[in-house]
Amino acid sequence: MEALEPFRSPWDRDTGEPGALPYLSSERNSAAGAIDMQLEVLLQSAAMRDSDVEPQSLSRSNFTDAYWTVAQMVAHHTVNGCNLRPGDLFGSGTMSGSQEGSQGALIEITRGGMAPITLGNGEERTFLEDGDTVILRAHCEREGAVRIGFGEAAGTVLPASSG
Repeated sequence: MEALEPFRSPWDRDTGEPGALPYLSSERNSAAGAIDMQLEVLLQSAAMRDSDVEPQSLSRSNFTDAYWTVAQMVAHHTVNGCNLRPGDLFGSGTMSGSQEGSQGALIEITRGGMAPITLGNGEERTFLEDGDTVILRAHCEREGAVRIGFGEAAGTVLPASSG
């Protein structure tokens, strides 16, 4: 968390959204609970991979768009006694921004499958297909601070098991 200090930002909820409960609220959380982390989602179909076509960026958003801060997620996870330990992972949910191109899920990008996207090689997608690889990337970058990269996570959709 110390390495992320230069990337801290104010956090608040959109107007019209209910406020966080008191145990999830603090001055520090409001002043600097958000983390300015650039997020990107890419897609590479099997045909793209076979033709050495680079993955296509589908979305760019920022972790400042998160509904909850990291501190709130940890507090919410552990408030009832859950034994959260160092190294445990927990999901933040979809990170979607309010701008076009910042949707964090293909179902949002394609408007529930009603608006297909066209990949650079001409293939269309409304939903993921067998052989599609989804790649998630993230980094923090700000003038005056050292860039922090988080690498990438990738997964390929496999055909359903026949047995």
